[in-house]
Amino acid sequence: MDDPQGEHQRMIRRHHREKKELQARIQVMKNSAPKSDKQKRKQMFLDVARLEAEMEQKHRYELEKFGERFPDNSNVENIAEDLAKMDLENQSPRLSRAQKRRQRRATLQRARQERLAEAELEHLAGYRREEEEKLSIILGARNLEMKDIPADGHCMYRAIQDQLVFSVTVESLRSRTSEYMQKHIDDFLPFFSNPETGDAYSRDDFMAYCYDIVHSASWGGQLELRALSHILQTPIEVIQADSPAVVVGEEYDKKPLTLVYLRYACNLGEHYNSVKPLEVGAVGGAAPRFF
Repeated sequence: MDDPQGEHQRMIRRHHREKKELQARIQVMKNSAPKSDKQKRKQMFLDVARLEAEMEQKHRYELEKFGERFPDNSNVENIAEDLAKMDLENQSPRLSRAQKRRQRRATLQRARQERLAEAELEHLAGYRREEEEKLSIILGARNLEMKDIPADGHCMYRAIQDQLVFSVTVESLRSRTSEYMQKHIDDFLPFFSNPETGDAYSRDDFMAYCYDIVHSASWGGQLELRALSHILQTPIEVIQADSPAVVVGEEYDKKPLTLVYLRYACNLGEHYNSVKPLEVGAVGGAAPRFF
């Protein structure tokens, strides 16, 4: 016969143990990421947030499944409450008091970890401010400033769209990009690889990627910029805070479209913005047109 109460207590203990093991793992990750290496620190913070979210989701799912199996059991209300009130088997009253002291220390430790997490988020916000300040100086020297583009997965296409004098939809830009890449697959496939491992993808993978360009809000990158420069027969310049500007389509002699690439602009990751004249009434060059 099932023992709901015993099973629930075992699950709560396991959740508590898994959380402690995760915190130990996170501490190792923090110690291994040098404070001087901003890129590694940023990736470490993102990995920590992902691991914590995955564990929270897993524990919540297990609790919900337990509640579905034993709907009349009253011990599924609050995991923190259960941990605080839980009595371990075969312990004397003295050990029980020791357990309470450990729980109090654990509560203080969790509060400290929350404060550290907040400090780390502020650290990332500092990267963002520093990046924006550098870009402001770079753009200001060219009498430009950033023009914010929504971070909705279409930002690269919207930034391109923003600088064209004729009306064109994001859907049209995506469709023409996908079509061009498929027609010129041999020009793009050698540069199409797994960003994490560097392993080359197959032609089928490339075609699936082109399908997603049209049918999803997939982010655009170097391949799509290259295709768009050929479609528009116009150079596209990408300004960055810590690297020289990248220009694709240099074989064309029109005034480049200018995008700004940001690493820390939003919580989802990299982002593209457009630009506009720094002063009202600044004169711009001739805008490109489709051929």
